[in-house]
Amino acid sequence: MATTTAQPIDLYTWSTPNGWKIPIMLEECGLPYRVVPVNIGKGEQMAPDFLAISPNNKIPAIVDPQGPGGAPISVFESGAILQYLGRKTGCLYPADERARTAVDQWLFWQVGGLGPMLGQAHHFRIYAQEKIPYAIDRFTEEAKRLYGVLDRRLADHEYLADDYSIADIATLTWAKFHEKQGIALADLPHVRRWLDTLLARPAVQRGLGAI
Repeated sequence: MATTTAQPIDLYTWSTPNGWKIPIMLEECGLPYRVVPVNIGKGEQMAPDFLAISPNNKIPAIVDPQGPGGAPISVFESGAILQYLGRKTGCLYPADERARTAVDQWLFWQVGGLGPMLGQAHHFRIYAQEKIPYAIDRFTEEAKRLYGVLDRRLADHEYLADDYSIADIATLTWAKFHEKQGIALADLPHVRRWLDTLLARPAVQRGLGAI
């Protein structure tokens, strides 16, 4: 019987918290992939060819040559890519509706709240040419609040949902840079335990080293 060889997924990404999510997921799922660097420092995300794949001019994005029905598909937005890969492989994204809902609500918490707020904290604390105390204080305080939400959740849960999932991957890549966000883990023991556990996973280490 003839066998079908999996073709590598093209991963358009760069070394940012959102950009690291997808190579980690691909490593966890054991899918072959090829990194296509998009240097956002040089504005390569604005190129017309990339715009055709990612209409919002943001990384990451993927092109899967073996998409639904065997036809190629492109997917942009990190949360949507994680869900797509989870459905494709059955990896880290449960089929059971109750379990999937638990994953989705924490995934959406990350992509809709944690990521944007921590991104603003990064910007105003480190990258902004003008240091604006109001902005620094506002986003640092919101980062502290969100880390408090995370710590309370992890106080009685090993992972964000019932098991290790795409929600953990999405959150991990931002929490890894807690110091840049003005966050110390001394008062967040459950976040520290969770972060250390995830960073010790071989697939996470490979994914972080892929870019």
